[in-house]
Amino acid sequence: MSVGYEDAGAHLAGLPVRPNLMPKLPVPEGHYATLANGYRIHYLDVGQGPAVVFLHGSGSGACGHSNFKGNYPEIARRGWRCIVMDLIGFGYSDKPDDVDYPLSFFVECVKQALDAIGVARCTLLGNSLGGAVVLGFALAHPAMAERLVLMAPGGVSDLPDYLAMPGMAKLFELMASTQPMTEARMKAFFIDAFVVDPANVADALVRERCELMKLQNPQVMKTLTVPNLTARLGEVTCPVLTLWGMNERMMPDNGILRIAKGLKNGRMVLVPNCGHWVMIEHRALFNRMVLDFLEHG
Repeated sequence: MSVGYEDAGAHLAGLPVRPNLMPKLPVPEGHYATLANGYRIHYLDVGQGPAVVFLHGSGSGACGHSNFKGNYPEIARRGWRCIVMDLIGFGYSDKPDDVDYPLSFFVECVKQALDAIGVARCTLLGNSLGGAVVLGFALAHPAMAERLVLMAPGGVSDLPDYLAMPGMAKLFELMASTQPMTEARMKAFFIDAFVVDPANVADALVRERCELMKLQNPQVMKTLTVPNLTARLGEVTCPVLTLWGMNERMMPDNGILRIAKGLKNGRMVLVPNCGHWVMIEHRALFNRMVLDFLEHG
């Protein structure tokens, strides 16, 4: 007899689970850090060496493993400690429904998680929302940020620019819909919004994100706010690698020049035949570029 996801949710919430049943979880469960603010952050901790912290994007069923399962094992194998977090409100991390979710809250929780884990200095790597959190973290805690890796990050355009993007319009349409979310609807959205080649949206990825969505509450997406950080990019002094797909349908292209011109010590890689998920669509290229940046700067 297999355990249902109601048991998985109870397990993750620290509630009793039916005896003699192991929770069936959609993605691997790792460790939990108890934060100074009282919440818990889930993270995978793989490999040994200097720390690389992976921060995923937003959306239904998003989590660290789903975003980076094709990347962190290879980077860990090459001598790096990969800390793959579920941001507050996502994955197996706590999902408070009585708070708002501004960028500063995500940054606060990542900082407190690293303090709890005992990481004083690290490379931070993030896509989309995770990229905005990386930038916000580097601005708030520059001494902890050794390097940054960004993939089409949020936080460098204004809201009207985002709303004009076709993928973002699809996201808001999906969030406003009263129809139940099915694997078919989620897969169609991922293909429309995130990739060039539909083959990069694997059924297994869709399935795990649909199951993780059952553990979420709507508060995070309803109250998520990210300021435009363009005017502060010059304050980031550590080395930064940015990768941006040339077929991006979520993030406005004006972010490309803002990052390229705004960062004092940045390197920009524009990836053709690539949408929002460069780490998934062009996994081998992404891994090579990140490892070269980690090893050689």
